[in-house]
Amino acid sequence: MDSRRRPHLSLDLLRGFHAAGRHLSFTRAAQELCLTQPAISREIRTLEEQLGTALFHRVNRGLQLTRAGHEFHRAVDEALRLIDEAALGIAGPFRSLSITTTVALASAWLAPRLPRFAQLHPEIDLRVVASNDLVDLEQEQIDVAVRYRPPEMGAGAGEKLFDYEQFPVCAPALACDPLRPLRAPADLSRHVLLDFETTLYGRPWYDWTRWFGAKGIRDMKATGSLRFSHYDQVIEAAVNGAGVAVGKRPHLINHLRDGVLVAPMGAAGVAMLGAFYLELAGTDHLDDANTFVAWLRSEADRDRTSLRDPELPRQPPTINGPQRSPRRANP
Repeated sequence: MDSRRRPHLSLDLLRGFHAAGRHLSFTRAAQELCLTQPAISREIRTLEEQLGTALFHRVNRGLQLTRAGHEFHRAVDEALRLIDEAALGIAGPFRSLSITTTVALASAWLAPRLPRFAQLHPEIDLRVVASNDLVDLEQEQIDVAVRYRPPEMGAGAGEKLFDYEQFPVCAPALACDPLRPLRAPADLSRHVLLDFETTLYGRPWYDWTRWFGAKGIRDMKATGSLRFSHYDQVIEAAVNGAGVAVGKRPHLINHLRDGVLVAPMGAAGVAMLGAFYLELAGTDHLDDANTFVAWLRSEADRDRTSLRDPELPRQPPTINGPQRSPRRANP
């Protein structure tokens, strides 16, 4: 009888390893499973400790499966396939749709709206793959993509869903500070800039660098800067008055409408930085994909009419007393 202690492997650990081995990336595995990269890294480390062997080689900034990792990944892939097929056989058929878009749009714009879609179409399950990579729709089994295309890439092959605008945003109290006005780009030198740094389609991306470049501004030196790797962290810091962030539309349409954030430079601060396009894969779920795309169009139309003022609100709506349109300075 084998006296070795049998490891008790949780399904979560196995799914985390399966995704990491398929992508050869903890970051992309985390995005697929809606986890953080450190969480995936801890799962892999725990699994390696339980098995008593390394499953990955860490090579430069990439990953490679070890020999044991290759063998274990094949076994896990087959086991998960059998589990999923058995679960499907017991539970009966269901309708599932896979969606991909950028991480920022998924967290700031799409995710808060999905309960509305679920209420309208409870029969359709959604899987959201948030990624800043140019995801291969067939390989990743994606049905609908909302692709961002920067100006240098030109127009997308699919239908344009909405333009992508960037502009400075901050908390209302900061916009009203008489000692540090925010009426023109030069005024940013008196403030802390909250920056979003990420990688888009394999290239570094910094929000403020893109905005300054689009506005033709060089050598801007601010009071200070704070950089974040997730856009929701940038916005949380801005809401709490930590500095001035680069706002994105449509991402922040609800923040602007509700007056949680304001765009102190108004339309003069807007830089057009490409657009988002709809793309459908050759999917087996075409009816459901078309249903979801129609809903996306309706949400985009809702945004276009949600701000009564055609310009961005420079001040928040009045909370007490009669409601008025957001106030703005003379053009």
